[in-house]
Amino acid sequence: MTDVLLATDSDELFASIDAALASDDTSVYRVRNGHDVVPVVEQKDPDLVILDLQIGNMGGVASCLALRQEEGMDRLDRRPVALLLDKASDTYIAQQARADGWLVKPLDPLRVRSLASTLLENGTLFEGLGS
Repeated sequence: MTDVLLATDSDELFASIDAALASDDTSVYRVRNGHDVVPVVEQKDPDLVILDLQIGNMGGVASCLALRQEEGMDRLDRRPVALLLDKASDTYIAQQARADGWLVKPLDPLRVRSLASTLLENGTLFEGLGS
């Protein structure tokens, strides 16, 4: 069973990602706040983390950096992290966050599935400028 954690405060984005990825073999669960990402990763140990760029008062970049910091201090196992970017010019900050991949919105199910499968196979997928 593959577990995917999605951090977004957008119901529409959650529904889109859930529809693209959820299956008998994959469950998608959600946090609505960037501050909840690290504690939920510690608790649930997801196989993949997908972060919306804009999440309330702690966005996807800060959440990704927090995960990488915890991994760097051996408090969390390394796992793939993807960012969902608002525009192609956001790729610079995605690179700085050390994300394993990203997509630029608007999203479609094929691109979301491709991102997830590539990252789960230890690959990378970068879309937009700077890729």
